[in-house]
Amino acid sequence: MTPQNSNPSGRAGYSASAGNTEVTAAENFKGAAFMVLSQATFVFNDALMKLASADLSLFQTIFLRGLFTTFFLGLIAWRAGALFRPLPMADRKILALRVIGEVGATLCYLTALFNMPIANSTAILQALPLAVTLGAALFLGETVGWRRYSAIAVGFIGVMIIVRPGADGFNAYSFWALAAVVFIVLRDLVTKKISNDVPSIYVALLTSISLTVTAAVLLPTTGWQPVQAVSLGYLSGAGCFLMIGYLSVIAAMRMGETAFVSPFRYTILLWAILLGVFVFSELPDFWTIVGSIILVITGGYTFYRENKLKKRAEAQKASSQKKKDIPDSQDERGIWPEKTEDLEKAEELINR
Repeated sequence: MTPQNSNPSGRAGYSASAGNTEVTAAENFKGAAFMVLSQATFVFNDALMKLASADLSLFQTIFLRGLFTTFFLGLIAWRAGALFRPLPMADRKILALRVIGEVGATLCYLTALFNMPIANSTAILQALPLAVTLGAALFLGETVGWRRYSAIAVGFIGVMIIVRPGADGFNAYSFWALAAVVFIVLRDLVTKKISNDVPSIYVALLTSISLTVTAAVLLPTTGWQPVQAVSLGYLSGAGCFLMIGYLSVIAAMRMGETAFVSPFRYTILLWAILLGVFVFSELPDFWTIVGSIILVITGGYTFYRENKLKKRAEAQKASSQKKKDIPDSQDERGIWPEKTEDLEKAEELINR
């Protein structure tokens, strides 16, 4: 499936411009270019998997692609010295949950992809930023204000426009794509809990191994189909595109600012539509395009709000630290510090 937030090298949970507060315009544009490249390669990976599904079963395609991807990731992990390392018990439990999320997401998404237009399945996945925001509020206790809740509600409308349950020609496999979103939210939320001592390349390699083993276990349920050279070429190409996507998204997130680079993830929709038209002769209908536009706008707004709130929190933290360094007699809040604190809290709630 298309990885949305993968970071196979460096530290787990490494974010966009961590440790890089001064990002130039040139770096931002380079980061955006890498992000566009990553989304293109992820869609090419999906397209090749869909082509391979014409002759091979779901589990066979996952297994064979997993062999290539695991080999590539293993080489990178070996060169990075992250191939073998002891893990704390807490990280083991979190990684187990992450593997469940990744395996479930891959099985659900590829089931949808193999049975519906690539542009439609890709469009449904664009609800992910909104779903992650909602999940963080419900399960991690993160504060989400009315503006972002409104964006989530509007984004849900966009998903329903794409899925259109009850409409003529409705494809029930859309629900598999929605289930994939749920599993990806689980994966991304537990990823935030992985300690910084665990390299991301280790996490990615463990995930790839788990996917490959799961597919191998489930293979007897569908049987083994003869593998033609063309199918093997599709799957090896899919593995290569997947690795290029991993490396490109890392370069994008390390080079540019999150708020600038992340919205370029939505270029994946353009690539999916182009491949759907020219490779699979699948032209998205009017309502799929409308729903996709709604998701892009609401998702982009969510990125904007999160970045704005992050900057405000950093400014407030710096201001608080500055006030601590000022003697009480010189406190800017004067003789009514409690009232000032109440006003600051009220302003923060309004801005959310």
